[in-house]
Amino acid sequence: MIITRTPFRVSLFGGGSDYPAWFTRHSGAVLGFAINKYCYISLRKLPPFFEHKHRIVYSRVENVKEISEIQHPAVRAVLGDQKVTQGLEIHHDGDLPARSGLGSSSSFTVGLLNALNAMEGKLASPKSLANEAIRIEQKVIGEAVGSQDQIWAAYGGLNRIRFFSDGSFDVEPLVLPQERKTLLEDHCMLFFSGISRYAAQVAERKIASLAQRSNNVRAMTAMVDEAASMLGNPTVPIGDIGMLLHDSWMLKRELTDGVTTPEIDEIYTAAREEGAIGGKLLGAGGGGFVLVFAEPDKHEAIRARLNHLVEVDIKICSSGSRVVVYEPDLS
Repeated sequence: MIITRTPFRVSLFGGGSDYPAWFTRHSGAVLGFAINKYCYISLRKLPPFFEHKHRIVYSRVENVKEISEIQHPAVRAVLGDQKVTQGLEIHHDGDLPARSGLGSSSSFTVGLLNALNAMEGKLASPKSLANEAIRIEQKVIGEAVGSQDQIWAAYGGLNRIRFFSDGSFDVEPLVLPQERKTLLEDHCMLFFSGISRYAAQVAERKIASLAQRSNNVRAMTAMVDEAASMLGNPTVPIGDIGMLLHDSWMLKRELTDGVTTPEIDEIYTAAREEGAIGGKLLGAGGGGFVLVFAEPDKHEAIRARLNHLVEVDIKICSSGSRVVVYEPDLS
């Protein structure tokens, strides 16, 4: 039995510039952090006593004889790409719902790749996990996804990630005093809008609009360095990050139809009316989790106003995908 634990993430600045259609022409950068909410993948070799060869358990249960019969796109793509011949049982458990803007699909892919490597007795590096997950999602599955989620899932931490025109990336951890990091965490509130969506459908429209909205993307990308400078300077009020988030959200919502919805706008407006400095909808858009940035003394009022939503307490997670149970000889 092998179990991996892979974090979800909160993206703060630079979203949109991590799509290959953008950064292979202009380069890109994002800033954000992995969170202490996780995707768990358990993997074991399936004994040859069943009618099926593979068993995959997530929101549904699949018992299949061939990899090509698997309906879960990431499992089918990863097992097929890795040319797996051994019968496997794969279970997925997540701390938060899928399709919610926290990079859950990429966390799943990274976690599964990590587990398969461990089954083969290999210790995969964060860079190799991120690169493989990016390739699987963008090339093998053919999804319209960016390249930041896979990196946070593999690396963890609070980082500035740069994307280069040759397709490579660089991960720069932001080294902050513990008090500054805690201050950032204490200003963040996370609410689930109750709306799950397929990010790729929104992302396809967003990618198509990047050229027409290049000024927006350039401005959002420039905020990455500005935010990194603010965070690293303890004399800058942390509330300035909230104001920058608000400016970024105003730019992001103009990228294409479907990034926001009347329901999301209502949530964001209500939080602002109760004292939030800024915030954003996480992920490609259309639904999922809303990040609210507010002084801690405003949290109770915001919480009361949004009491119809589920709030999730989050902290920065310093580690990326990890093998937490390694018993490869046990089926």
